[in-house]
Amino acid sequence: MRHQTVTVALALLLSVTTGVATASSGNDRDDDRQRSNSSVELGPRPFFLVNEMEDGRLKRQLQRCTARPFKKSDFSIGHRGAALQFPEHTKESYEAGARLGAGILECDVTFTKDKQLVCRHAQNDLHTTTNILVTDLAKSCIRPFTPAVLGPNGEIVTPASAECRTSEITLAEFKTLRGKMDAFNPAAQTPEQFLGGTANFRTDLYAGPTSGQLMTFAESVELFKKLGVKHTPELKFPSVAMPFDGFTQQMYAQKMIDELKAAGVRPRDVFPQSFNKPDVLYWIKAEPAFGRQAVFLDDANTVADLPSFADLVGYRKEGIRIWAPPTFALLSLDGANRIVASQWAHDAKQAGLDIITWTLERSGILADGNNGFYYQTIDPAITREGDLYKVIDVLAKEVGVLGIFSDWAAPVTFYANCTGLK
Repeated sequence: MRHQTVTVALALLLSVTTGVATASSGNDRDDDRQRSNSSVELGPRPFFLVNEMEDGRLKRQLQRCTARPFKKSDFSIGHRGAALQFPEHTKESYEAGARLGAGILECDVTFTKDKQLVCRHAQNDLHTTTNILVTDLAKSCIRPFTPAVLGPNGEIVTPASAECRTSEITLAEFKTLRGKMDAFNPAAQTPEQFLGGTANFRTDLYAGPTSGQLMTFAESVELFKKLGVKHTPELKFPSVAMPFDGFTQQMYAQKMIDELKAAGVRPRDVFPQSFNKPDVLYWIKAEPAFGRQAVFLDDANTVADLPSFADLVGYRKEGIRIWAPPTFALLSLDGANRIVASQWAHDAKQAGLDIITWTLERSGILADGNNGFYYQTIDPAITREGDLYKVIDVLAKEVGVLGIFSDWAAPVTFYANCTGLK
């Protein structure tokens, strides 16, 4: 777990409440006016990162636009809202993501025992993302809390564990829970201790007992409309066997689209996504207006897991238009240790695919040289915090991504505004 100074942590926390600029513009459509007139407050983090950059063309370019007004950008996608600092998939997290300039927000969609759609990153994550273990609903967990087994020196022999699913509780019960930062304490001896473990580059400041409002999918759709942002709901693969009490995978995929339709959301404002290719192909066939912007998420863990050029061509032939791999898949290093577009990025473009990528701001401090999953192909070139902008710049200009998921949208929003991306 990486160390973080108090100064930098406070800079992150203040970036929602410290407004730098507000933008407004308009056109002939009321909904577009709502999108562009919404307040955008980037806070100090984008400018901290610019100051941390090495001298060069990109730094000078970004320095020139630090005083301009800023507006939302569809290039900036709020991953689970603003999950760097707010409990993910909560009302507060979504509102923060929009305020940070994300033009698109994500609700990960799963379902409850009574087959109602709700926003959770996984069907079986309630034990790490909510307070369920310290409520009466703890009895619904398929694996109850089990304390850690510790060695004679306090070392963890067996970590604490639990598993609690949305599919074991009703919607009414789900709505009684509160969201928390996604984490757990592996050394926990009690359920209360299990709720801890938040990474030290994040915070529990916005995860109090009266905040962390959980949302149904339908509620998220209405909130996103109010916030003036587009939608990228991700259909999560169930933890339960399907069909679930007669509820098939296709019924599940269709229900998500039906709730968007019922809310009057235009297909062009939706990027439905799934790691499960049959879901994407279902939307392409059964709901072509929504399927046109359906996103096939790639779950590769290393470059060895990435699709071949023939696979990418095959996706396009099946009707898939947007491929979304993790960031490392799209970047590599040249002989001078500079970040460049990877072969997979070139192959995807040659195959006729558009690209979205995930996820920035999940790696903590970048200058420690140990940035893990998302930077695995380029880690030697990441030596300072401001190198985040080098990554964004290559993704935008060399790879040509449509958008970037981020746990803290402000830096991507700032870059998009500074370089003229919409």
